[in-house]
Amino acid sequence: MAFTYFFRDLHTLELGVKNIAPLVAGRSNVKIWDAGCAMGQEPYTLAILFAENMGRFAFKNLQIYATDIDGSNLFEKIIINGVYPWEELKRIPKDLFEKYFKPNGKAGQYQINHLIKNRVRYQRHDLLTLEPIGENFSMIVCKNVLLHLKYEERIKVIKMFHNSLTPGGFFITEQTQRLPKEAAHLFTRVTSDAQLFRKE
Repeated sequence: MAFTYFFRDLHTLELGVKNIAPLVAGRSNVKIWDAGCAMGQEPYTLAILFAENMGRFAFKNLQIYATDIDGSNLFEKIIINGVYPWEELKRIPKDLFEKYFKPNGKAGQYQINHLIKNRVRYQRHDLLTLEPIGENFSMIVCKNVLLHLKYEERIKVIKMFHNSLTPGGFFITEQTQRLPKEAAHLFTRVTSDAQLFRKE
């Protein structure tokens, strides 16, 4: 899915990060899956938020796996380079922008900090294969995708996410989405003002 931008739905992402960061602080391998990552705005936003909420050494144990079906065949290159135009970065709070971005030599283009860039890995993936990219994820984020799936497909994908999470892991979905009743029992909603759920 191509429609997103840096720091979109910040409230929900911040809640997810603040709930999970204390729980994974002592782990040597913390895995996050951002499904439907588009050109990397969301996984890089997550990486910045984790960097702000984890110690430097703990942050190095974090890996964000960013996936998308990517019909344009462009996302991987963009994410690997980590270069974005100012138009896509202007919503980032000034202090965080100055901390994590620098001009890359081209007018209006900025390079993301290498410590942030190194925490994000991209791979092409089709959710409808129902084959997860791994297991034992501490958090899975899937926004801008589920609403495009048929109801039955949505149920199957959410169940696949549930199976891929660690016990007590977190699932974040689009603010306008509701969990299908056939999958709702698999999670406990963490807060009433965000689509943030904990695996049962």
